[in-house]
Amino acid sequence: MNLEILTPEKKIFSGEVYGVQLPGIDGMFEILDRHAPLVAALKAGNMKVLKDKIGGAATNYTIQSGFVEVINNKTTILIEGAN
Repeated sequence: MNLEILTPEKKIFSGEVYGVQLPGIDGMFEILDRHAPLVAALKAGNMKVLKDKIGGAATNYTIQSGFVEVINNKTTILIEGAN
């Protein structure tokens, strides 16, 4: 799936990934390739970008609150900030 991570200041990430784990306001959840359409609120916490299914390569970000939208196998994450 295509993933974009955006803050008000800049684009943090853009590219093809296997999935992403996010801190939702009701708990952690995961979005994988071909996920159903979704809009959800995010709270501050750890976000894990899963680069591939087999190798387990991943990148972790500490994020502030925001939102995620999934549509047509594209996931867009809009957050206040990340590091």
